[in-house]
Amino acid sequence: MAQFDMLESVKKVEAAREANLLFEPKRMTAEEKDALLVAYHPDYKKEEFEALKIGANRGDPVPHELAAVLEGRPRITPADVDLTRIDHDCDVLIIGGGGAGISAALEAEQNGERVLVVTKLRVGDANTMMAEGGIQAADKPNDSPAIHYLDAFGGGHFAAKPELLVKLVSEAPDAILWLNKLGVEFDKAPDGTMITTHGGGTSRKRMHAARDYTGAEIMRTLRDEALNRNIAIVDFTAAVELLTDTEGKCAGAVLMNMETGELTVARAKTVILATGGAGRMHYQGFPTSNHYGATADGLALGYRVGAKLLYADTLQYHPTGAAYPEQIFGALVTEKVRSLGAKLVNAEGEVFMHPLETRDVAAAAIIRECSDRQKGVKTASGCGVWLDTPMIEMLGGEGTILARIPAMHRMFEKYGIDIRKEPILVYPTLHYQNGGLDITPDGMTAVENLYAAGEVVGGIHGRNRLMGNSLLDVIVFGRSAGKHASEKAKSVTKAESLSLCRLEEWEKERTAAGIENETPSPKLLPVYSHGNPLFQKKYF
Repeated sequence: MAQFDMLESVKKVEAAREANLLFEPKRMTAEEKDALLVAYHPDYKKEEFEALKIGANRGDPVPHELAAVLEGRPRITPADVDLTRIDHDCDVLIIGGGGAGISAALEAEQNGERVLVVTKLRVGDANTMMAEGGIQAADKPNDSPAIHYLDAFGGGHFAAKPELLVKLVSEAPDAILWLNKLGVEFDKAPDGTMITTHGGGTSRKRMHAARDYTGAEIMRTLRDEALNRNIAIVDFTAAVELLTDTEGKCAGAVLMNMETGELTVARAKTVILATGGAGRMHYQGFPTSNHYGATADGLALGYRVGAKLLYADTLQYHPTGAAYPEQIFGALVTEKVRSLGAKLVNAEGEVFMHPLETRDVAAAAIIRECSDRQKGVKTASGCGVWLDTPMIEMLGGEGTILARIPAMHRMFEKYGIDIRKEPILVYPTLHYQNGGLDITPDGMTAVENLYAAGEVVGGIHGRNRLMGNSLLDVIVFGRSAGKHASEKAKSVTKAESLSLCRLEEWEKERTAAGIENETPSPKLLPVYSHGNPLFQKKYF
């Protein structure tokens, strides 16, 4: 029945394509957006959240799945590890091997400090690698960091920490120059000028890209630079607990070999958490575009030693995750597809929204079509709406798709779908952790000597992030954390005594709050079975 519904709907889309191509849907008013979000966006489902019972954010709402990890049982006890045996000794310990972690490592090494990067999978296995559409920077004559700021501040519902957002947009042009000098192959015109496009919520064309695999190109370049500099990297090793000195300052971490389970001790003068996002938590049962290790580890580690969270109740559901075929369910369909001209169309062949509304608004609009309006396309896994990709070549000419979004073409071609001739079915997918650890502009958390960078940080984007500001974020704040953490390390005396005393205090707090939750924390990796909520909950 699902196949029949899809084929009948495709006929309606094809019949309306030429008219839809000329149709200019109106932008929603602020009031219309607010009403739509409250009614349909997952962040507004109060029953899907609970108040934290312990820690620095006690009383704040977070998703049930995150609360289970934040208040869960630590994976180790003080008796499990000998803190007098130092296995790794460094100046700057970086936990995470994605874009933020490696950017930090390059700057810390450049500053003359001994750096150790530990990553629970392989270096580069990160959401940075998965990013497709581009990276924002206001570096064209008709643009400015001030305009970039206004776009991002409004797109984030005016909730971003101004000092963090100012830093993001002000340092964006230099971030592009830095990446270009390192060797990132950005799309350029014959004269060498960088090609830029629009993204959802942008008032200027400031999206720099490398086809539709921008994150992979950036990550490749950063990884190769780190390897060329012989920066120490330990793969398949997760941090399972942060260590402090006798004054409560961060002084290292307990590490666990992901293959053998062996515990080791890393001592450091400063520590940078760059552990990435949380898509593999599958909040509310949503599919995700995130890489396999995105399980909110940094939030759990930082929270347990006293770091504060900001906006942990806000997630970004990318409006266009693949809804068909099932083999790529939840995989990201880059926003660049819409910036090149494809429009969102419901089962009746109707364009139901402007294609470049902000991500939260677009996600809510798609959920509305599939729920109350009953204008979604049924599939075996759920529901979706059409992204009418043939429009791209009608607007840009034959060859545009292969030239600008070749990875998208290949992803669907494997399953017999030619996006040059056929529309693709999409539905929101859990994409980005808007909230995270609260930091100062230099990257330090509320715990002295503990820094954070990348998706593990909250406050940079407010309560919604614009396309292209995440890749920018990992570069700007990754580099910044590396510079400041390495500079701070020069004045820090290495801890003579390392402590896990916070674990005993944590267990007392759990007991006093009546928490019986035995969820291992940090989660480290997702578990996929028929008992997983992803296969039990309906998200539309």
